[in-house]
Amino acid sequence: MNLHEYQAKNLYRKYDIPTTKGKLLTHPSQLDDILRTIGEDKWVIKAQVHAGGRGKAGGVVVVESKTEANDEVRRLLGSRLVTHQTTKEGQPVNSIFIEEPCEVVNEIYLAFAVDRTTQRIMIITSSEGGMEIEEVAEKFPEKILRNPINPVVGIMPAQCRQICDDLKLDRTLSAQMIDLMQKMYKMFIENDLSLVEVNPLVVTKQGYLVCLDGKIQVDNSALYRQPKMNEIRDESQEDARELKAEKLDLNYVSLDGNIGCMVNGAGLAMATMDLIKTHGGEPANFLDVGGSVNEGRVIEAFEIILSDEKVNGILVNIFGGIVRCDIIASGIIAAAQKMEIKVPVVVRLEGTNAKEGLELIKNSNIKIYEEADLDKAALKIIELAQGAN
Repeated sequence: MNLHEYQAKNLYRKYDIPTTKGKLLTHPSQLDDILRTIGEDKWVIKAQVHAGGRGKAGGVVVVESKTEANDEVRRLLGSRLVTHQTTKEGQPVNSIFIEEPCEVVNEIYLAFAVDRTTQRIMIITSSEGGMEIEEVAEKFPEKILRNPINPVVGIMPAQCRQICDDLKLDRTLSAQMIDLMQKMYKMFIENDLSLVEVNPLVVTKQGYLVCLDGKIQVDNSALYRQPKMNEIRDESQEDARELKAEKLDLNYVSLDGNIGCMVNGAGLAMATMDLIKTHGGEPANFLDVGGSVNEGRVIEAFEIILSDEKVNGILVNIFGGIVRCDIIASGIIAAAQKMEIKVPVVVRLEGTNAKEGLELIKNSNIKIYEEADLDKAALKIIELAQGAN
């Protein structure tokens, strides 16, 4: 689950992490009061969307008059912002964060992230912070520093001092940086976060470190422990299909292809997608319906897959272990009869009573193609999907 920048900064303030002063705007009528509250003679207007690259896309602008601020607010509010991290449709801008500007001397990149390889929280830093950090990571990977945190002892002062030395910070900035990293680690642990990214963490003209931006991700698996995070979740920024699947306890991730995949088991789902790619097709989704497949779950899965307009073919790949394949086949047939599926469907069954399940599908008088071999099933659905274009 992602937080908006203003929500991330609210969390920063709770842990006394230095950030900018700002106010949230959801309607143009609030603008005059917000500008008066912030003061200053220039302001930063920031569209609140769950995507990076806002600056380059025109979602972050500096204005120097109330008239200019009003024009930018009306341009952004209610629009859809398209960045390099969004789809071509973009993300809806339902709110704007207006904050005070600050005079920047230097920019640093700082992030805390869960590293799946080392199974530790990783502190990631770079002296080359700012909008071009992706380019820095690609062209100068040696400038991206990684420091794993020992889960037994947590973040240590000596580790923080070494990071400051690597970033070539002076004594005053090092003291601020050490304090900031320790507070951020505490925030990370207590709120079950999976990512905190500050880009940039700036050094101001006055000699202070300030978190100018805030990207925070909360571990979805821990949301039951974080009710306050659930309360501030912005579902308008999330993929509607993924959100529906989550509520139905289905593991679904939308992709860019045209072949829908319905599989039981995450490993089998990955293998199915790989095989489709190997044969020249493009999977439209990752969908793991779990081990207890039944008619209801099949219908729910079909509904989610078919809500994607790009899908013009579906591959169902089920391994019958605990659940028998003939029961699964009956569920697929019932679902197909109720839904009147108009795109070609290929079903591959393997495991307990697979032969009986395939026979049921073959004799169902429904236009579903059955295959016992996964390789042949993948080739078949690619061929049928191409014909459906």
